[in-house]
Amino acid sequence: MDKYMSRALELAREAFDEGEVPVGAVVVKKTTGEIVGEGRNMREGAKNALAHAEIMAIDEACRTLGGWRLPECAIYVTLEPCPMCCGAIINSRIDNVIFGAYDVKSGSAVSVQKMFELPYNYRPEVTGGVMEEECSAILSEFFRQLREKKSRN
Repeated sequence: MDKYMSRALELAREAFDEGEVPVGAVVVKKTTGEIVGEGRNMREGAKNALAHAEIMAIDEACRTLGGWRLPECAIYVTLEPCPMCCGAIINSRIDNVIFGAYDVKSGSAVSVQKMFELPYNYRPEVTGGVMEEECSAILSEFFRQLREKKSRN
């Protein structure tokens, strides 16, 4: 588990270095252990509200595996998914959601709402708090630097 979350953290660091909110995600085919999709937050650079790490990773996984369903796959993401990303996870039929940091402002797996417990046609299993300290630290550092930059201007 830590291997995949570590890769998601590497992607989050890439986003951080690009001035993006540092969130990274990987989709893993559970039967082989292969990473079939990767993504990082790219909203600012892409000028696109849809460019969340999970969406990018799911898109790549669908292209890699040749279909919109991602059975026997798990997604590892450094931050609890938002409502849009939870919807994409439900629609792609990902089996497991593993996230690091909890998002008390917009997390929709367990924090603000429990979207995967609603009566949708598909419900993945959720595990939160994996490498939580590391995932939270990069987000805290990003927003600390952002506040310092704003106060200087």
